[in-house]
This record gives sequence, C-alpha cells and structure tokens, in this order.
Amino acid sequence: MSQITAGRSVLEKTVEHCRKLKITLPTFSQLIDPLKVPAKISQQLKKVKMSDVHPANLFRITWKNDVRTGLFGGVNFFEIPREITGVRPRIIGLTGKHFPTGAHKVGAAFGCLVPKLVRGEFDPTSQKAVWPSTGNYCRGGAFDSALLKCAAVAILPEEMSRERFEWLKSIGAEVIATPGCESNVKEIYDKCWEIRKTRKDCVIFNQFEEFGNGVWHYHVTGRAVAEAFEAVRGKRGRLAAYVSATGSAGTIAAGDYLRTLFPEIKVAAVEALQCPTLLLNGFGGHRIEGIGDKHVPWIHNVRNTDAVVAVDDEDCLRSLRLFNEPAGKKFLAETGASAEAVESLKLLGISGICNLVASIKLAKYFEMGPNDVLFTVFTDSQELYRSRLQELKQARGTYEMRQAAADFERALMGAHTGNMKELGYWDRKALHNLKYFTWVEQQGKTSEELNRLWDPEFWQKTFGRVEQWDSEIESFNEKTAELKND
Repeated sequence: MSQITAGRSVLEKTVEHCRKLKITLPTFSQLIDPLKVPAKISQQLKKVKMSDVHPANLFRITWKNDVRTGLFGGVNFFEIPREITGVRPRIIGLTGKHFPTGAHKVGAAFGCLVPKLVRGEFDPTSQKAVWPSTGNYCRGGAFDSALLKCAAVAILPEEMSRERFEWLKSIGAEVIATPGCESNVKEIYDKCWEIRKTRKDCVIFNQFEEFGNGVWHYHVTGRAVAEAFEAVRGKRGRLAAYVSATGSAGTIAAGDYLRTLFPEIKVAAVEALQCPTLLLNGFGGHRIEGIGDKHVPWIHNVRNTDAVVAVDDEDCLRSLRLFNEPAGKKFLAETGASAEAVESLKLLGISGICNLVASIKLAKYFEMGPNDVLFTVFTDSQELYRSRLQELKQARGTYEMRQAAADFERALMGAHTGNMKELGYWDRKALHNLKYFTWVEQQGKTSEELNRLWDPEFWQKTFGRVEQWDSEIESFNEKTAELKND
C-alpha cells in the first residue's frame, strides 16, 4: 500500500471516528476570533464546563474565554501595577489560567496535533499520541486526546509538581516519568527514541521540533497580544517588548508576528540562571517548572531574538510565597497596590513569575519609560503549585511580614540588569549553530535542514502554513458533516 493510499485510509477512519463522536475541529481563524465559531458550537458551550471532557471544548483553546458567561469575550490579560514592579513602563501579561487545562500549552498541543489529524498522518482509533514535555504541554496534549477519544502517553520529568501527575492520571493518560527536573530534556528525547523503536502504535508530537507549536502561537498568541495592546495603549503607548521564557520556543514565536506590526519591538528570551544555556552555553538544574532548557529548540527562530534574560529560580519561589501567603498579600496591599491587583497575582505560576521578573529586568536594561508597554505571558496559575507552596512552608517556616518585605526587595525591587545579554547578529548566529549539537548529532536532523532555519523566508513560509491548515480543517469538517446535523 502506498503512503498516499495509507493516508487516505487513515483519514477515512478518522473522519468516521469524529462523525460518530460528533466532533467538529476548530480552525485557527476561529481560535483567533471566536466570534467566527458556529452558532451550534456556541449553544453547546453554554452547557459545557471549561474542564469537561467534551469535544466542544476544542473551541475554548483561545485567549478569549469569558469565565463569567462560559462563552467568549476579549483577550484575557491583566497589568501588574507599578507599586509591585517598581519600574516606569507598564507590564502586562496574557492569562493562561483561563484555558480549559488552566495553562496555555493546550494550544501548542492542538497546533501540533491537528495538521496530522486532518491529513491522515495520525489514526486516533488505533494509535497513541505521545506528548513529550516538562509539564503543561503533556497536560494539554492529554486533554486534546481525551476530547478526541484517543489514547495519550505523557512524558515528563519525575521532579515536576505532584499536581501535574495527579491530573494526568485522572484524565486517563499513560504517564512516563523521566529522570531529573525541568532542565533534563535530553532524557525526555531518549525516551521518545525508545518508544519509536519499541512501540509501533505511537505517534510522537514533539513540541520542541513540531512547527505547529510555533504556528499556533504566532497567529493566536501574537494576535492576542496585539489586540490587548490596542485596548490599553492610549494616545502615546508604544509596544516596546515581548518577553517569553523559551521552553519549547513556541510561545516566543508570537514575537515574530508582533515584529511584523511593530518593527522596533524587543523580543526577549528568558531562561533560568541556574541553567544559562542561551546566556553562557551553560547547563544545570533549576526549579522554574515547565520551561525546559540545556538546548536550543529546533523551532526557535533565534534570528528574531533581541536579548536573553536569565532569572534566578530563588526569586521565583520567593515571589510565589509573596503573592499567595496571607502575610505577603498584606504587605503588597501596604505598598499601595489595589486589592484587586493583589488578588490577581494568584494567576501567576512559577514560570509566569519568571516572565514577570524578566520583564522588570528588561525594562531597566533598556531604560524604558512610562509610555512603553511590555507584554509577557502568565502561562499558568498557582493552582498547579499548591504542593510547592506547602513544601516551602515546611522547609522555611511560617511566612511573616518581615520575610515578605525581604522577598519584595530582593526579587522585584532588586531585579537588576546582570545576567542578561543583548544579541547582535553573530550572537544570534551562535545560538543558531548551537542547535547542531542537539538536533543533528542526537536527533537525526541534517546540516542542510539546520541551514534552512537561518533563512528568514523559511519562517515566513512556515508561519504562512496556517491558511492551508484551515482549509484542510474545513474540508475535514465537511466530511464529518457534523455542523450540518441537528
């Protein structure tokens, strides 16, 4: 049987599978602008909770979920007040908490899954979807898989928070814990190679090399930032920077889109100081869960990165307590921050706090002023780190006002411009070349493929795939005919 014939056979089975389960797939265009969501789906969503394992929740893989109505509204974001940041420019973050899984990575998973699904390159009736991750991506992939009624295999480091493992098991995913912490990505890749060799029923959706990850963020996250900025810019506002922990390098792809609208924007890549791979070609373990490192992801367009910012993981953990312990909240209220702003800080998980600290550092480094606006992403919330808060309390004792004051001065007011690097042309080329040692020597890519990633036209074509993908999704939905059924 030819590959084309096999693909058609799988596609026919997939269409029938979705027809029986009454599954309609959203287009990227609908995730960007949910006003385009079919009325039939919107009616279903009125009866479906955000966390329900229901296929209509595929349409909630957007930054525009209205948690009050259960339908859609504007972009979910909030601003960290200057009383907390200590800098003149405005720092605003998109809110990942309001995705179905409580984290925005469910979007990256959809971006990797759906192109293969609608082309007959993945059979949900007989194959398992493998989601290699440092945390939230495999949660997103497991959720997408559950909505499609297909088996999921989640791979993540054994030292990730207990909440992640418990959630994955509750949704029915097979869970594989690899050695180490957030920075042990190679161990995840090694497990993927083992699965390729020993389990023929698995398809691996590797967020670090699947361009669908970056394409989703380029269009959905990038446009969400642009729309949120227009809502807050006022008469003199300037979108000065976009700040993103690299992780799989999907989220930072929103910066590629933003540069098409704001050519002078600074795009900053963030990593842990304890594992300064981009800053110093360094390595090590750290406690900023979910950002991954020790390599440059294949899908990171480093040519579009202006700066690298390393953040001390201790500052993130101290801020986690400051933002969530009663004494910390009381102290922050006494700085003049509103009660609403202080309460909203629970929407920042550890990696979101990392992005906040990096934004403060970047604002100081480039001497930004009151008309400058920095956007970042608050990827998940403290709900995924309650066990970490308990561990910190047990290890360090009761959190008091004196400790809150010290943490505030150290992590936020004391955020400095050290452990940063502004990237010139050859600095970016050096980071590009660093991909060789992971992707060519270890992961089966070729030098020719690597060289193509340095060409700006490659990225223009890659991000431009979304129109073709939307056409294929629409064609797929036509075959299931679900929207035509009552």
